[in-house]
Amino acid sequence: MTTDSEQTHWSVAGLLDLFDARPLDDGRFTADTGIAAADERQVVEGTQVLAQVIVAVAKRFPEKSVRSVHAVFARAVLVGPPIDIDIDVVAEGRSTATAVVAVSQNDRRAITVTALLDVPSGDVIRHHLPKPGVTAPRDANDGGMPMAGREVRLVDVVDVNNPDEVGPPELYAWLHYDPIPNRDDLAKALVAYFTGHLGISTTMRAHEGIGTAQSHLTVSTAPMTVSVSFHEPVTWTGWLLYSHESTQVGAGMSYVRGTVHTEEGELIASFTQDALIRPLRAADAAIKTEARL
Repeated sequence: MTTDSEQTHWSVAGLLDLFDARPLDDGRFTADTGIAAADERQVVEGTQVLAQVIVAVAKRFPEKSVRSVHAVFARAVLVGPPIDIDIDVVAEGRSTATAVVAVSQNDRRAITVTALLDVPSGDVIRHHLPKPGVTAPRDANDGGMPMAGREVRLVDVVDVNNPDEVGPPELYAWLHYDPIPNRDDLAKALVAYFTGHLGISTTMRAHEGIGTAQSHLTVSTAPMTVSVSFHEPVTWTGWLLYSHESTQVGAGMSYVRGTVHTEEGELIASFTQDALIRPLRAADAAIKTEARL
């Protein structure tokens, strides 16, 4: 969960610049990790790195479109040193390509991503899951998470961090971005970026006495995997609706699945998240809060 203090000095335009990974040589890219938060939070959001990988693989395969990515966040990436993105091409054909991407910082591997790309074709058949019939953005609640150029509004939730605000294990969030990127890779990167933000909150919502405000303080939480599938074309105007459903939690892990619809009802992406939700160990309590997962 991203706190207000972490986002007040961010902007959508700055985020898009951050996503734009730079090529070093064939198959290798580098990207910056951002700016330190006001509360000195040191851990980079995993989906920020995933967004940077999406841009990198799109540049590596310029004739193809990124269709799905699956990321495993094995080690924390810290604010400060840049990351290295190494793309290992598994197969590259006329219509599809597959790559395994290793993300490292200071020569230590932190994240792996498997990416599938293709050349989109015409429909043989088509259907999609309808947009949920939830409250319109104007009638939803301010979701906080301040960022210049981004507005977040939550359906039927007043404070997603509040342990006492209990409901079904689902969350619906309307997002409005300005600017909306014209480049396909940056549009997909921006869509992917928010897929990890509310998954843990969705799971906790069904359980009284536990909420996102306790993360890193009394409860150890962290997204461990995020998968995103993009349904062509990924274009929109106005608002996006992120729907989250926690289908299971137990044994220290939670599972969330979700969708991203345009305001007009088109399904442009689907996603899943595995996340860690465990008691904070005594050893964890010795780590500075800003450095904890």
